[in-house]
Parts: sequence; C-alpha cells; structure tokens
Amino acid sequence: MMNTMNTRPRTRIDAGPSNALLRREIGDVLRTIRQNQGRTLREVSSAAQVSLGYLSEVERGQKEASSELLSAICNALNVPLSVVLREVADRVSVVEAVNVPDTIPADLYFTAVR
Repeated sequence: MMNTMNTRPRTRIDAGPSNALLRREIGDVLRTIRQNQGRTLREVSSAAQVSLGYLSEVERGQKEASSELLSAICNALNVPLSVVLREVADRVSVVEAVNVPDTIPADLYFTAVR
C-alpha cells in the first residue's frame, strides 16, 4: 500500500547570502572571543573536543557549527551561548539595517512564532 501522506513536493529552502552571513558572523564572534582570551586554536579545539581544522573552518565561516558543536565551543571558551548568539544577532541586524529591540514586543513575537 502506497503512503499518500507525503505527496506534496518538498520545498527547497534557499540558504543564500544570509546563511553565509550567519556562518561568517558566528565564526568572527568565536574567533574574537578566543583571541581576546589569548588562547590558541589548539587549546580551544582540545577543550571543545573538536578537530583544530574544523574549528578553524568554523571561525572562518567556511563550515556551519551544529548546535551541539557551538555549545561545546562556548563551554570551552567559558562564554554563555546566549552571549555569542546575542552578539551575532546584533552584527547581523547591522548588516540587515534592522533595529533589534532589547525585548521582543509580544505582538511581534506571537506573529513570528505562528
């Protein structure tokens, strides 16, 4: 018997330039934090249990970090994930020329999550 539940064609999501921007900004923020701490790629990659090459690619915006990897890198840097994500969001909003409020108004939040 054929499964007819998934008969609609899948929509391909265009990752486009915004995806590259996000990767690049995440990498820049992580690199800046690491360098400000005076730590090497080797030290942080060892603490995060990720290969030095992969961490380098993440920092250069060439590879996307999974949420688990991003969490491990933040833990290795002793920086809350929320701090990294907020800095990334602030940088992206500048590029997008969007003013990001400190809190999301309820009507905007509920519209966005629907």
